[in-house]
Parts: sequence; structure tokens; C-alpha cells
Amino acid sequence: MEAVYIDKHVELVANCRKGDRKAQFEIYKLYAKAMYNVALRIVNHEAEAEDVLQEGFLDAFTRIETFRGETTFGLWLKQIIINKSINQLRKRKAEFISIDDVDVADNETEDEEELELKVNEIREAVARLPDGYRVVLTLYLFEGYDHEEISHILKISENTSRTQYMRAKMKLNGLLEKRGA
Repeated sequence: MEAVYIDKHVELVANCRKGDRKAQFEIYKLYAKAMYNVALRIVNHEAEAEDVLQEGFLDAFTRIETFRGETTFGLWLKQIIINKSINQLRKRKAEFISIDDVDVADNETEDEEELELKVNEIREAVARLPDGYRVVLTLYLFEGYDHEEISHILKISENTSRTQYMRAKMKLNGLLEKRGA
């Protein structure tokens, strides 16, 4: 069965298509904070996240005619922000380590223990992860993408995505243990 998306902001989007600046501002107010947080989790730099946010909205409003309504406007905008964030990382020449030929033991069941730590400590630890680890972890845990989708978004193999995620979790656990959490 195919998913059906109901966009509660369809009228605002229609007005944006007509070039209505007030509607664009309303859309911006509705989505700016959430989209900034998505960008910040990926680029890990406040000024760059702000740039990504502005470029993403500009791109969305410029290309709004290509929005076909197959998903909600928010999901469409989020994809734009994620792609712009990843492109920003690429500009910084972030390396995603390819480990297709390396066998790595699957320790996921051991790592599934719930961490009862303060949210800020976890955020700080995630922010200290290397870009490749942080991006895969963010896309998988916070944005809800699966490894196949992440591999397409980042142009890496599915195996690399899984391994980056596993290593990110291990590194994150190590960082949190060092803090005595």
C-alpha cells in the first residue's frame, strides 16, 4: 500500500507558487527552526547551518514549481536542506571512509542499551564526532533514513553507511564514558 501524505499547508504552498512574499514568510516561520536543527546536526557549525538554511529556502522558493505534492512540503524542504548540508560538508572535503573490503563484526545488540544521559551531554558528544560518523548517525537516528537511503544521499555504499553508523555509535559511547556519564 502506498503512503498518502496530507499537507496541511497546501494553501500557503499554492500562494508561494504565485510569488506571494507573505506566504513565503509564513512558510519560513513554520519550518525555519526545524530545518536549522537538521542542518546544524549535519554540518556541526552554527554559521554554516544558517547559510544552509537560507540557501535551502531560497532554492525551495525558486524551484517551488517542481514541488509535485507527492510528499508534504516539509519533507520536500527537509530533503533540500539535507542535500545542501551534505554539499557544504563536501566543500570542506569531508571524507567518508570506504570500508567495503573490511569485515567488521556486528555489535549492534550490545550497543542497544539505553543511555540515560542528559541531552546536552549527548549533543556535545555527537558534535565532537568526525563528520562522516556524525552525518550517518544523524541521518539514521534523528532523520529516520535507512542505510539504503543514506547510501544514495551520501553517494557511499550501503555497507559503508552501516559501518560508519556502527563506528559512530562506538565512538559516541566512548566519548560519553570519558565524561563519566
